[in-house]
Amino acid sequence: MADFGEILRSAGEFGLFQKLVLFALCSPSIIIPLNFGSLLFIQSHPNLHCNTDWILKAAPNLTREERLNLTLPRDPEGSFSRCLMFVPVDRDLDTIREYGLNETVQCQDGWEYDRSMYQATIVTDVTTEWIAVDKRSLGACLSQIFNAVGNCVLAGTVYFIRDWRLAQFVFVAPMVLVMTYIWFIPESARWLLDRGRTEEVKHLILKAAAINKRTVPESLLEKISAKKTVEQGGIRVLIESPALKKYFLAITLAWFSTVLSQFCLLFNVGNFGLDIFLTQLMFGLTEFPAHILCIWLLEVLGRKYSLTVTLLLGGSLCLASAVPRDQAIAVTVLVLAGRFFLVWGASICNVYIQELFPTSVRQTALGLASVVVRIAGMLSPLLNLLSVYHWSAPTIVFSSTTLLSGALVFLLPETRGTELPDSTPEAEARSSLATPSDCPDAGAVGRRAVDCDCPEQHAWE
Repeated sequence: MADFGEILRSAGEFGLFQKLVLFALCSPSIIIPLNFGSLLFIQSHPNLHCNTDWILKAAPNLTREERLNLTLPRDPEGSFSRCLMFVPVDRDLDTIREYGLNETVQCQDGWEYDRSMYQATIVTDVTTEWIAVDKRSLGACLSQIFNAVGNCVLAGTVYFIRDWRLAQFVFVAPMVLVMTYIWFIPESARWLLDRGRTEEVKHLILKAAAINKRTVPESLLEKISAKKTVEQGGIRVLIESPALKKYFLAITLAWFSTVLSQFCLLFNVGNFGLDIFLTQLMFGLTEFPAHILCIWLLEVLGRKYSLTVTLLLGGSLCLASAVPRDQAIAVTVLVLAGRFFLVWGASICNVYIQELFPTSVRQTALGLASVVVRIAGMLSPLLNLLSVYHWSAPTIVFSSTTLLSGALVFLLPETRGTELPDSTPEAEARSSLATPSDCPDAGAVGRRAVDCDCPEQHAWE
């Protein structure tokens, strides 16, 4: 049977076909942060106070500020009370100004919301498998760059559209476009081969070659054959294989910690002391260099060391942000720097997890890890509630989790410059095999590390 990497080189490793598929799969990443992050804005609890329109009967031309100063008491911090108002009186404006109002009562006519920030909120009413080895990090990281675009679009959208209903419509509408073209995304050729569906593979290869304006030799197509035994995948393989189980736990914890930290920071975006729109925009802008650097450094430093460094640095910077809250600029700078490395780490996890597992369980591992990552998102608001005991408690917890996961990354093998494993033995062999730097020819010609000439490479066979 011909190696899929050889077939892919003949059909075009990163031509128009791959670029179209990549763009189609990455585009929804713009929409994801709009739906996640919009909760910060559409559920924002605006400033409110008792409705005191009663005084307008005595003085209809009062400005809003004058009306509030005359009719609302202030709390110990100097802000207008949210729950109390001065008892309405039947006096003229001059008398009220001269003698003032002293007796307070609970709000009698409902509340008035501050709409200077928002007009309305709820409160008021298969990207790598078709891509060559040397472009794999580009393919996986590009979707994260689109995600960064979405974060920037989010800040701009909620700044100009401050009615949550209209904003949600704008956020969701693009999904209609995604639903129309998602059915045309090609299936993974490796997965089809693993299932013995060779005719479908040949059809997809010819289609890719035609779009890339390449020709696949007939002799090469004839070498495509189904595997004699189809490897059964699923969760059982992850549980029964010690090596795959170790990979899964280490990479999933790493991904979990980066997402938990990012969401905890995201849900606190309005508490760092700077303008919430500006902070959200900076969150999005700092993602661009993180993902772009990731594409390059993954091929220079490799996956293992890049992920270790980003997690340790990101966790340390977030831990350092637990400084007094009156230092708004210092807190924001430390948070942005920490989030920069966390975003970088999450992008690496997205690449790494697809390279660690064989074809039969690759999507199972990715799916299970995605579930765990979503759990991280659900836990983040609960973790932030620990701030009632001490404002730094959430930061200490998620930063410590990130530092721990960074140390456990040392359990993972390096996958830079290697072909995706097609079988469980190939994936398991990496735990005790030399890295591509030990076998330089593996990365240079796109062969699997298992094909190197190092004696240790064949110990598992």
